[in-house]
Amino acid sequence: MNNVVVIGSGNVAESLARAVAESGVHLVQLWARNEARAAEIAALAGCGWSSRPGELAPADLYLVAVSDRAVAEVAAALPIPENAVVAHTAGSVPLEALPAKYARRAVFYPLQTFTQGRRVDWAEIPLFIEASTPALQAELEAFAGRLSRRVLRADSALRARLHLAAVFACNFANHMYALGERLMGDAGLDFDLLKPLIAETTAKALGAPSPSAVQTGPAVRGDMPTQERHAAMLGDGLLQTIYRSISQNIWETSRKI
Repeated sequence: MNNVVVIGSGNVAESLARAVAESGVHLVQLWARNEARAAEIAALAGCGWSSRPGELAPADLYLVAVSDRAVAEVAAALPIPENAVVAHTAGSVPLEALPAKYARRAVFYPLQTFTQGRRVDWAEIPLFIEASTPALQAELEAFAGRLSRRVLRADSALRARLHLAAVFACNFANHMYALGERLMGDAGLDFDLLKPLIAETTAKALGAPSPSAVQTGPAVRGDMPTQERHAAMLGDGLLQTIYRSISQNIWETSRKI
């Protein structure tokens, strides 16, 4: 797999294209329907680009880094050679979403959050591989090893659970930061004041045997007077419901430690 085409124009496609190009593999092309983004990502990765299906370049491996709902559509619509390897990068999309006409189909799932313009260390990203045959599994794992030191196997069912866990650990956690920012703003305070707290909370969770072991706050202590004061400050809306539900879950979980 020495010649690769990355398909897509989102955050994953941008980061993946740059990682492939920097790995020593020949990134032949960045293909995307969005011309402006295709040109932008191709410039970052130092490769050619196209937005026209008829100009899709020949390659050994096509990495389909598009939104979950677009995987099947894009893979079916493009004139990808049927003997090439076609792999999508979606965590919650099964291998079977790729058209059956591709005998060499696979999943290449990086367990990481990606943001436009932000660099990440691909050597540390766990890459979960699933392939249609054992031989292809070995080939794709060897390719993945050129990008990351952490290459693992995961079928579609296991990968779906990984994706669910990632939503809690990443997307939901970040939303809690956003809610904290809103509450700080309501009080006329700057979000920067919470950043040392966020940094220490994250450091403790990463350094502990389990995040549960370093849980703090009124919920884990069973401090109901404080929780009731907080709930009253939030009113009767959705934020109070979120506060009460999470607090209850923290209490119930902590009792099992």
